[in-house]
Amino acid sequence: MVTITKEAKDYMRTVLLNGDYVTLGVKGGGCSGFQYVWGLKNELPEVRWSEPIENVLVVDPLAEMYILGSEIDYITELGGSYLAVKNPTSTNSCGCGESFGV
Repeated sequence: MVTITKEAKDYMRTVLLNGDYVTLGVKGGGCSGFQYVWGLKNELPEVRWSEPIENVLVVDPLAEMYILGSEIDYITELGGSYLAVKNPTSTNSCGCGESFGV
């Protein structure tokens, strides 16, 4: 469903405490129609999140159809560093990569 690069996985592990997961969801908004929503969760209700991916990331089931086949990478640039979603289903995105359209 979603793949995570080594760099992204290593970064996620640095921000997690015992039993935490990085969460990824999608909501309407942003420049292109949808935007990615990142968060942290300690306890996961069984029906609300996907099975953990690489034991660091869980995806909101409502977002799965929008990010199917995506790759998550950790980008380090002169201006900063961030998690980036390379989404093959998006038809357009904003310049900063925070929002996308399908």
